[in-house]
Amino acid sequence: MKHLFKAELNWTSKKEQESVSKLYNKSHQIKIEGKPVLNVSAAKAFKGDPQVYNPEDLLLSSLVSCHMMSYLYVCSQNGIEVLEYSDHAEATLEVSPDGSGRFTEVRLNPKAKISDPEQIELALGLHQKANQLCFIANSCNFPVLHEASCEVI
Repeated sequence: MKHLFKAELNWTSKKEQESVSKLYNKSHQIKIEGKPVLNVSAAKAFKGDPQVYNPEDLLLSSLVSCHMMSYLYVCSQNGIEVLEYSDHAEATLEVSPDGSGRFTEVRLNPKAKISDPEQIELALGLHQKANQLCFIANSCNFPVLHEASCEVI
């Protein structure tokens, strides 16, 4: 089974300053049919607008979100009632001298709160299964690590 996703990007040339280096404004809009327009720029470190999302933010956000949805799915399959879930994730980006770069790892720190103390060990172990199912993690060429915690409320 295949699914097609579409996005439209719009950018207009607005030079930030007149110079020999031709520094261009990096802000642009991404439109996905039926959804609000997403304003995007480069990260501040790369001369972008720090007030809006950048591709690095969006990649990390996609991993965090996809892992959570995969985790909730495997918990439901295993009869675990998840009451709360949070994550404080970090992504490491290395930039080479030639200006190219890549993520070298993403570290997720998911914290689940469940209802049954007998299921804590299973709940922690299901993060591995969730990672195996996560569409976004399966599309990455860098490790997606997990430092999960679980408690009962």
